[in-house]
Amino acid sequence: MSCTGLVKRFGSVTALDGLDLTVTRGRVVGFLGPNGAGKSTTIRILLDLIRPTAGLVRVFGLEPRRSAVENRRRIGYLPGELRLDERLSVGQTVRSWTRLRGADQTTLDRAHTLLERLDLAPDRSAKSLSSGNRRKLGLVGAFMDSPELLVLDEPTNGLDPLVQQEFHSLVDEATARGATVFLSSHVLDEVARIADDAVVIRAGRVVAAGAVGELVGHARQPFSVVFRDAVPEGALRAAPGVRDLEIAGHEARGSVAGSPDGLLGVLAAHPVDRLLLPEPDLEQAFLGFYSGPEPDDRTGADGAGGAS
Repeated sequence: MSCTGLVKRFGSVTALDGLDLTVTRGRVVGFLGPNGAGKSTTIRILLDLIRPTAGLVRVFGLEPRRSAVENRRRIGYLPGELRLDERLSVGQTVRSWTRLRGADQTTLDRAHTLLERLDLAPDRSAKSLSSGNRRKLGLVGAFMDSPELLVLDEPTNGLDPLVQQEFHSLVDEATARGATVFLSSHVLDEVARIADDAVVIRAGRVVAAGAVGELVGHARQPFSVVFRDAVPEGALRAAPGVRDLEIAGHEARGSVAGSPDGLLGVLAAHPVDRLLLPEPDLEQAFLGFYSGPEPDDRTGADGAGGAS
């Protein structure tokens, strides 16, 4: 699926501002951004639940509004807020979904297997479900048809660690049969664990996209170093990539963008008592993309297995 120059305005509020995105078949793509960045709006447009103000959208190569019925047979969707008929039980809800989709007994059997895996009893009343259990039921609805494309909006909100692990297994099984998974999340550790690629949006625009490892490579590495003698402040400030330098006594703290070779060159020339230079992670990369003024150029514009 893809979108080009996507714009969505709600009155005077611009939710999406020229967003470009491509998701390649068979990949797990994490869609990252804080609340209000435009993640849910993008998903709703891709699924033809709302229409864009401007821009081009393609799902399975076709415009969603021209192929909405067919697309919904091929897509498993978990909305951010799952609406249920609270008069029904969990089992009745699953059976009603099966009938509405024109699915067969195989799908219903798979749904009951998913209920068991996610530890959700069929006789539970939908009205009595906690937010976490509603999420479980939503996951059953998304995965029960073994769809080609899974679009999941904050899929692990409210889930305990054991159920999160089961969710990861479901994603692995889906991709093993060739499905594509597009999931929005603010849980960076989760995306780093299960996603091949990540797309970061800010104020309705993509600010970074690429393989998770590539994006982590853009992260600033924090460092802390204690020198045996006086801190070589001038050399540190002149070292390529060193940012946010703070000095207290014999200790220097800061971050380094890109290769740490410049920093290590300074350290090699001065006696050091202690050095902390942890590997960067997706959280540091994400924070880097959200700090400072909004960039004009997008990082990794060709990446994310085609995500841009």
